Amino acid sequence: MDPYLTIKEGQLFDPENSKNTARRLSTIGAYKFVNVQYKEVDSLSTDSLGFLKANITLSPLNKRAFRAELQAVTKSNNFAGPGLAVTYSNRNLFKGGEILSLTSSLGYEVQAGSGDQAGLSSIELGLKTELVFPRLVFPLKVNTDFFKYAIPKTKTGLGINYLSRSKLYSLATGTVKFGYIWNSSKYITHEINPISINYTRLGNTTDEFDEILNENPFLRRSFEQQFIAGLTYSFTHNGMLSTKRKHQFFVNATVDIAGNTVSALGGSNQNDSGRNQFLGLEYAQYAKVDADVRYHWNFGNQEKLAVRLFGGYGYAYGNSEVLPFTKQFFSGGPYSVRAFRIRSLGPGSYNNEGNVNGSFFDQTGNIRLEANLEYRFPIVGFFKGAVFADAGNIWNSIENESLPGGKFSSNFISELGIGSGVGLRVDVQGFVVRFDLAIPVHDPSQPQGERFQVKFDQPLLNFAIGYPF
Repeated sequence: MDPYLTIKEGQLFDPENSKNTARRLSTIGAYKFVNVQYKEVDSLSTDSLGFLKANITLSPLNKRAFRAELQAVTKSNNFAGPGLAVTYSNRNLFKGGEILSLTSSLGYEVQAGSGDQAGLSSIELGLKTELVFPRLVFPLKVNTDFFKYAIPKTKTGLGINYLSRSKLYSLATGTVKFGYIWNSSKYITHEINPISINYTRLGNTTDEFDEILNENPFLRRSFEQQFIAGLTYSFTHNGMLSTKRKHQFFVNATVDIAGNTVSALGGSNQNDSGRNQFLGLEYAQYAKVDADVRYHWNFGNQEKLAVRLFGGYGYAYGNSEVLPFTKQFFSGGPYSVRAFRIRSLGPGSYNNEGNVNGSFFDQTGNIRLEANLEYRFPIVGFFKGAVFADAGNIWNSIENESLPGGKFSSNFISELGIGSGVGLRVDVQGFVVRFDLAIPVHDPSQPQGERFQVKFDQPLLNFAIGYPF
């Protein structure tokens, strides 16, 4: 059997139309675009009219694939441990180019150290499935000519997750998504999910955990919002696809709105606390936006200056006083401010040293600002190096008495966490294993006047897959 699929189209006056047709065929998931060749049709047989015949050659991809990922996690609260994720994919499930992806994950963390907190463990189990149709699935007929570059794909997703923290609680989460993704050009991608549902159920709570929630009303309210239903939209301009350009830009903007449709359907049903319910569940209402802007300046000879700016804001209203815990921002980690462990920075100038209860939870907020600067250069062969500097933090727009110093103010610049360091990357045909060694330069959790300290004795090694930005 011929491993290539050749599609012939006649009477094509515009060669660019043939290229667009090839791109559409290549996005169905079962084939990879190879090339387009044109052949002029004999004008005598077409009554002296000029016709072109396009031969579009596609190469089939592997129908089934397995992928395994092994991770190592370390957090600011001394939790550390391994993680394993296994993914099965089928690129032609119903013989129409549908892509099925099924991922199962397992994570185990244990808290090292001494004292009462030593030996606490965390187990996380997850199962996620995603099915992508290479066409528009919609109850009404839609003219696909509107999508000139590529026909939208329909994405459906279903996931469940279980988290158990010893001596604290267990948390079960279910998610459902339905939406569309399409390219309006080579660089621009739109994704909209008109159905995005998240349900969490807190169980097996201990007296110690209940005491923590009673001491932190913000944290208690964020866990009480069990039902999240709304809409998400994402816009991406990826100029990084043009690898030969000297100046490359990347922009991603996301909007997440929850609770409005549910409010219209079940807003009159209130519980004893005076909050609206839907199907007996208290639901969240909020609006959240964020933007990620990146710029790469290629000097040549694989040298590059990479810059990234990130900003995000979440606003809770109506049925919600604060954002749900799973929707809040965090800072720190291998893809953020690398001199601070993941989720350990902020909010603001908050310092959780000596706060036993605070060590159980990630530090989050509804405002996030970050900036990153990195110079990348080749070393030898697959080895590449980097020198970088990061700055950022999170804040709350409302004062939280349990997290003093965490409210956003005009002094936010003095509350930025700043770090710098060097990195080593192993880049094998686009697969990157990254090691970044960073040291804190400005720690906002310290008293004013003592924040600028180059802490050579507190280096932090980050291990990750892929470039940070």
